[in-house]
Amino acid sequence: MSIPQKGGGPIESYDDLVGFLRQGEKPMSAWKIGTEHEKFGFIVEGNKPLPYDGPASVRAMLEGLKRFGWEGVYEGENIIGLSLEGASISLEPGGQFELSGAPLDDLHQTCDEVHTHLAQVREVAEELGVGFMGLGASPKWPRDETPVMPKGRYGIMMDYMKKKGRLGLDMMFRTATIQVNLDFENEADMVRKLRTGLALQPIATALFANSPFLDGKPNGYLSYRAHIWTDTDPDRTGLLPFVFEDGFGYEAWVDYALDVPMYFVYRDGEYIDASGLSFRDFLDGRLAVLPGEKPTLDDWADHLTTIFPEARVKNFIEMRGADGGPWDNICGLPALWVGLIYHRPALDAAWDIAKDWTEEERETLRRGVAKEGLKAKIRGRSVQDIARELVDLSWDGLVARGRADVSADETGFLLPLRTIVESGLTPAEVLLGKFHNEWGGSIEPIFEERAFF
Repeated sequence: MSIPQKGGGPIESYDDLVGFLRQGEKPMSAWKIGTEHEKFGFIVEGNKPLPYDGPASVRAMLEGLKRFGWEGVYEGENIIGLSLEGASISLEPGGQFELSGAPLDDLHQTCDEVHTHLAQVREVAEELGVGFMGLGASPKWPRDETPVMPKGRYGIMMDYMKKKGRLGLDMMFRTATIQVNLDFENEADMVRKLRTGLALQPIATALFANSPFLDGKPNGYLSYRAHIWTDTDPDRTGLLPFVFEDGFGYEAWVDYALDVPMYFVYRDGEYIDASGLSFRDFLDGRLAVLPGEKPTLDDWADHLTTIFPEARVKNFIEMRGADGGPWDNICGLPALWVGLIYHRPALDAAWDIAKDWTEEERETLRRGVAKEGLKAKIRGRSVQDIARELVDLSWDGLVARGRADVSADETGFLLPLRTIVESGLTPAEVLLGKFHNEWGGSIEPIFEERAFF
């Protein structure tokens, strides 16, 4: 989850909130790709969770990565992240390492960035006896054995999560994702992309399903991470039916965000608990914890990071439905969405697939893919069949982009997804097959199977 945001100065009117979103508008020639991925760290000896402090620890990892030019981000005396040239490394509540990549021009660059990051992590981790693995949910450690990172916002969120859903703490401490951030040209383009992204997010969830274990055994789901999101906090999660209503645009998103209860306000290096309070009251200077004070665009940008639907708008669009996974998946997720979203014929064809689905059908699909993956169905059609069509559309979109490096265009990053749709087996099902056969019912081999190095 995010480090404190920079959005701007005082908010003079409602129009400033809309303007913050509108600032993201870019001509097609300036569209970028920002890839984010989270991963679980562990102590190799004994496959134990990685604590914040100690010789082999989160702190030691962050300090060690400074040798590559990263600058520390601190809360008090605690290092809680790193930044370098538009990219950042931040910590999820349970110590999951997140790389938020810089906005880059093409998939070759974003995949190179991933490889460079993982090579740096490997150099430091091997010195410390630490490993990292790509999964959508922590496969072994109970929540009470998972370390808590010393970030002020997490204490506030933990207390509030307990009031809103059964699985919010599991979301915080035991999940990891791959996301991609994409640009839009204008309001109409944002609407088209967000609707398509939300409607088809369950298809991406199925393709990348990679969280079949919890507490050392199968949990009954292919994407337990996706299941967790169905019982976390209904005020700030889901597929957002209002996005599909006539007239949706920037103002409707602002109105939705204003009505999402707050978590906190960040002031002078400290997080002030504002959980459950109203940003509308804050705009009027009536926030109980800061009476008479009005928010800045920094506060608005922070608030937007506390909204967790399957796709969301800030001054770019985030696609958020995929489980964490191995190297190929980290490059495959942005490839899928770039091919679909950045080529208008592919975007139109993708929207045509889902445009007539009802709210109930979309929600049923969202819940179905968590258990059934590619075998889930909508209107009698399998998710595997839809996924195959989307991968083909994305392939065409990437060909049309024509972004090649010295050896190949961007379509090669879709090859792992083509393997998945042709086999019909999600990454989770591959792992389950090994668990029940060659692993002999032991979870320990997964720390090697899904390790990045």
